[in-house]
Amino acid sequence: MVKPTLVTNTIRAHREQAGLTQADLARTVGVTRQTLNAIEQGKYSPTLELAFQIARAFDVALDDVFQYPEG
Repeated sequence: MVKPTLVTNTIRAHREQAGLTQADLARTVGVTRQTLNAIEQGKYSPTLELAFQIARAFDVALDDVFQYPEG
């Protein structure tokens, strides 16, 4: 069983607001739709580089898309 990551995200909200499908965003950032789905569902943490690419795809700051709990 895969342990979920503590990193949360608002990818789905940003993606839907931009009118993008998972496949559209995945193509933009260079990953598979399945990888993007796993990140979106919190089953997988993206690399720092990929996290920046996702945030930049929405033209927002990294911490507008990804959050990590304090403490």
